[in-house]
Amino acid sequence: MNSLKLAALAAAVIFAGSTAHAEDLVFKLKNGTNSVLNNFHASPVGVEKWEDDIFGQQVLNPGETIEITIADGRDVCNYDMRFEFQGDELTTTTDTQNLCELGEYTIEE
Repeated sequence: MNSLKLAALAAAVIFAGSTAHAEDLVFKLKNGTNSVLNNFHASPVGVEKWEDDIFGQQVLNPGETIEITIADGRDVCNYDMRFEFQGDELTTTTDTQNLCELGEYTIEE
């Protein structure tokens, strides 16, 4: 193989190896409270608005666990999270986590 072809092949391999691919963020969310969790929002840190409710029409009852997948195509790990509960027992709670490293998250009272 001549040196020009070898250089082009090396450049292609380096470029392909450096291309970032956004991965889905998957973790288990457990409701460790005594209240029904009605809504769950997650937005990348620095985004001014909350993203849509991840639960949609679902709720997470006390003691239940659900697998959450965030497939927003972004290449970030740090997300602000917002938890909205049914009734007046608990106020809305927020937290920030590195979702790339998070395997399970339990919301507590």
